[in-house]
Amino acid sequence: MKIKVKQNNIENKGNILRGMVVSDKMDKTVVVSVSRFIKHPLYGKFYKVNKKYKAHDEENKHKTGDMVKIMETKPISKDKRFKVI
Repeated sequence: MKIKVKQNNIENKGNILRGMVVSDKMDKTVVVSVSRFIKHPLYGKFYKVNKKYKAHDEENKHKTGDMVKIMETKPISKDKRFKVI
């Protein structure tokens, strides 16, 4: 889903995902778990898939258990490709 979105005067050309913060122990970084439903290609059954993303949190204001939106950005570090919005 590549769309241009302006939110809080931030232009985004990448994906926006919604998930829950599962770790906030790093400085200026949170780990966000994103759940998706995937349809099995042969059997047609839907099942849940979880994936964890490291996201940049400049002010360290998000804590474990918070629901957040993250957007795709240019690489910030080795593992960080998302920013909390």
